[in-house]
Amino acid sequence: MTTSLEILHTGPLALVEDLGRAGLAHLGVSTSGAADRRSHKLANRLLANPDDRATIEVAFGGFSARVCGGDVDIAVTGADTDPQVDGVTFGTNSIQRVRRGQVVSLGTPRSGLRSYLAVRGGIEVAPVLGSRSYDVMGEIGPAPLRDGDVVRIGERTGHYPEIDQAPVATITDDVVELRVTPGPRDDWFVDPDIMVRTNWLVSNRSDRVGMRLVGMPLEYRWPERQLPAEGTDRGAIQILPNGFPIILGPDHPVTGAYPVIGVVVDDDIDTLAQVRPGQTVRMHWSRPRQHPAPHSTW
Repeated sequence: MTTSLEILHTGPLALVEDLGRAGLAHLGVSTSGAADRRSHKLANRLLANPDDRATIEVAFGGFSARVCGGDVDIAVTGADTDPQVDGVTFGTNSIQRVRRGQVVSLGTPRSGLRSYLAVRGGIEVAPVLGSRSYDVMGEIGPAPLRDGDVVRIGERTGHYPEIDQAPVATITDDVVELRVTPGPRDDWFVDPDIMVRTNWLVSNRSDRVGMRLVGMPLEYRWPERQLPAEGTDRGAIQILPNGFPIILGPDHPVTGAYPVIGVVVDDDIDTLAQVRPGQTVRMHWSRPRQHPAPHSTW
């Protein structure tokens, strides 16, 4: 009998995600994939899955699923949701055996935003353009999970690691510090350093496409000038016409006409996936910014 998960409750949003579909930007398709790649990979490694096996990305908890067909081994990483099996709590970042008929549940996270539920063998759904990830902007890939869905579990591979629990720092900081590389269009602003002098509030309009920030608006140097559409990447910080930043996420558009003032360094991008609306973000230049000539026109 095929082993599967019957989805009882999805919570606010539950998506099947892997590491995405790279190399398709020329077709207008972003990479997408797990918002917190680090937590996704950790969940798979605890279960001896390859990194690219699909997991379930759960935003803000409230998820539950029943194991059908056979016993499974699972791991939950990312935001700490006090995961439980039939009401008994087990540790985040650890391996847990779940028997047929038992229910796995994730509560509301005490800190952080996204959790990753991995099953030994991976979540087996039909790939689209080479990936099992769902892109919320392009609506590409397996649809968001719904109550009553049944997802199949793939074939087991590999051997377990020598540890059965991974020590990972708890996500607790109210203020999130991000390192930023100066961007290609920082000279489009009268004072780009306002970005690193401001405490930015994360807007509730943030999602997997981008994180919107509110604070001291930046002033355009040439407010009437229109920037031609340019390629964008995950972690790019665009400044909207109102002067507020948006940090592009995994499901970002592949081009944009808003100037990019900076780019979050790759080591800090996974941190963004765990930032909640209402938290504060502070940014720091990762290297000195080159100041343009006083009469620069570009």
